[in-house]
Amino acid sequence: MTITTTTQEQQHDVVIMGGGLAGLTLALQLKKRFPDIDVLVLERRAHPVPHAAHKVGESSVEIGAHYFDTVLGLEPHMHGEQLRKFGFRFFFSEGRRDIDRVTEIGASRYLSVPSYQIDRGIFENYLAEEAARRGVKFTDHAMVRQIDLADDAQGLHRLSWTQDGQTNVIAARWIVDACGRAGLLKRKLGLAAPNAHDAHAVWFRISDRITLDDWSDDPEWRARCTPQARWLSTNHLVGAGYWVWLIPLASGSHSVGIVADPRYHPLDTMDSFEKAMDWFAQYQPRLFDELDGKRHLLQDFAFFKNFSYGCKQVFSGQRWALTGEAGLFLDPFYSPGSDFIAIANTYITDLIGHDRAGHSVEARAQLYDQIYHSFYESTLALYQDQYGLFGDPEVLPVKVIWDYSYYWGVLSQIFFHDRLTDLALLGSLKDELQHCQRLNTAVQALLRAWSGSSEKRNVAQMLDHAALPWFAELNRSLTDTLDDAQFSARIHASVALLRQLALEIHARAMACDPALDDGDLRALLAQHWPANAAVECTMLFDAVSGNAVEAA
Repeated sequence: MTITTTTQEQQHDVVIMGGGLAGLTLALQLKKRFPDIDVLVLERRAHPVPHAAHKVGESSVEIGAHYFDTVLGLEPHMHGEQLRKFGFRFFFSEGRRDIDRVTEIGASRYLSVPSYQIDRGIFENYLAEEAARRGVKFTDHAMVRQIDLADDAQGLHRLSWTQDGQTNVIAARWIVDACGRAGLLKRKLGLAAPNAHDAHAVWFRISDRITLDDWSDDPEWRARCTPQARWLSTNHLVGAGYWVWLIPLASGSHSVGIVADPRYHPLDTMDSFEKAMDWFAQYQPRLFDELDGKRHLLQDFAFFKNFSYGCKQVFSGQRWALTGEAGLFLDPFYSPGSDFIAIANTYITDLIGHDRAGHSVEARAQLYDQIYHSFYESTLALYQDQYGLFGDPEVLPVKVIWDYSYYWGVLSQIFFHDRLTDLALLGSLKDELQHCQRLNTAVQALLRAWSGSSEKRNVAQMLDHAALPWFAELNRSLTDTLDDAQFSARIHASVALLRQLALEIHARAMACDPALDDGDLRALLAQHWPANAAVECTMLFDAVSGNAVEAA
């Protein structure tokens, strides 16, 4: 890697502290929008970084994938050097070796919108090289020592950093913290904010494939998927209070992790590789069998306690911002990390654009901060106090359908159709968006209550998302091109779909236990909303192979 050094104070338009996924993608997005912009990225690590055992966060979902391949124009790399993900897949396999005889959730074929399994080492090396090709100044082995923010709207920020014992002082109009959990600006400004989601994770990589498809020789079970490549999915092995991830990497390694609520599975039962293996032997014995003979292929092991956190502010009219884990972090379930990087970077790019055009960004930064935090709060509801139902083969499949529908129907529509920074249009849809958020909170509470009463029948079946026409179409609809009127109609249709889905979930839960506390959901569903969209989502799994569900 070519090193850029400074012997006297230099001035830049934007200095990004951190040359990982968040910082480098922001640099590329800025350069794509403003070819003449002067961007300096300071990265603490030496480059190139190692493949496989570099960082977690290897699974992307639709927003993050669209950001990488389309917004940033990285499709040739994503298709050629990374793995296309075969969606999410869940197995209720606790204590079982016969994975073909438990309930499986997933799609039997690829849906329309791609997502990727990302080897972070390969990707971040490529991003650094691509950033340099596009004119970004990238400096590795750089340690930020001091940040002095400007006192007024026109002054320059100043930053000192060291490299190979030499101190460099630079000035910048914008400073962006993308340095991960080190959170330099967050610490300096006292922005750390805990949340109520308590969970921990342990993970490691092994230098071999885990081909889950070979865990059964049942030809019928194998033939349920086309291609017969379940191993390309982000596979979740689930139980009450935890989930295990299996993520393949393009380098040939496999990423394995355990994420758990400490009320069910304390961290000290899994905080070393040997402890994790003992834990697998008890809770996921088929995975233990797979790994036991591969202990010598271990590449790394790490863990985080209480990994989820918020941030009081991420965008400022004083020309600073935070992105990625320097700001906030939710949970690896559903892999929202790259989504929130995409959203934050898009807001930062837009703020810098307004500033370059000579406009004040104070009010816009405040609004973006509010919207970003509303996305965070609504997504946090998917996780907080929900780990207990992860082992429920009756309720978790319903939750997954709801969570996907909420994600594809609202946030994904906003991002894919490039309305993230259209404040006027989003403002006109404020009531609809807030109603969806309230519906989500109420449905999550009902799902939690329902799981307390369900029989948790673990039937040998595949709940096939691809067999639900309305669900597959919701995914495909992200590829449409919409004008403003059509986009507004799409959000209204999403409200109608989510209300219909919530009605069905409510009916099924109450049929299971009429005494369930349905909280605010009944009142929300009693509100009148225009029925301006034909919704064909009745009966969650009627069309699913091997699972005929009677009407509630």
